Amino acid sequence: MSRLALIKAVLGPILRLMFRPQVEGAQNIPGTGPVILAGNHLTFIDSMIMPICCDRQVYYIGKDEYVTGKGLKGRLMAWFFTSCGMIPVDRDGGRGGVAALMTGRRVLEEGKIFSIYPEGTRSPDGRLYRGRTGIARLTLMTDAPVVPFAMIGTDKLQPGGAGLPRPGKVTVRFGEPMEFSRYEGMDRDRYVLRAVTDSVMAEVMRLSGQEYVDMYATKAKAA
Repeated sequence: MSRLALIKAVLGPILRLMFRPQVEGAQNIPGTGPVILAGNHLTFIDSMIMPICCDRQVYYIGKDEYVTGKGLKGRLMAWFFTSCGMIPVDRDGGRGGVAALMTGRRVLEEGKIFSIYPEGTRSPDGRLYRGRTGIARLTLMTDAPVVPFAMIGTDKLQPGGAGLPRPGKVTVRFGEPMEFSRYEGMDRDRYVLRAVTDSVMAEVMRLSGQEYVDMYATKAKAA
């Protein structure tokens, strides 16, 4: 039994009881081959809920501090997050974004699922913010389809992304795959990258029903 299967068997029922996830459109996720899952990010538990909503293993980037803790608690956290598909990357500094992009590319070239939050950080107020173009570069470099998704209600269970979440019901909604093969070889064209990213974010907005803000979430947090 894989570590993910063990987590699903042991913790899956607990997580389902707590969050009662209603999954819509799971059939839109291809059963084989590389796939990019791109969606909104409301709170910390988004990445805990996603693994129990997909039959396939989902990989995603996480802060390396989640797996570098000391003692029994630190080892348990590291085991849990890596089992759920988290790949630790030091995202601080100028090379953090490049490392995350290259990690995603490697995962996709291995024919796996890579999940990404194009906003780059959690929404500060529940609205959907402008997407970073890393999502566009990934799909154009690997030719992997993008399956947009929306987390709905997680921010009500864990406001601000801190503290223990409350029990409640959430919805995870997957849209139809999007492919951008018409832009093959244009992964360095900034206008193409922006157009691809905006089209993905428009679909995430449609799925989530969120109000869209045409600015980066990091700028909104700094204001």
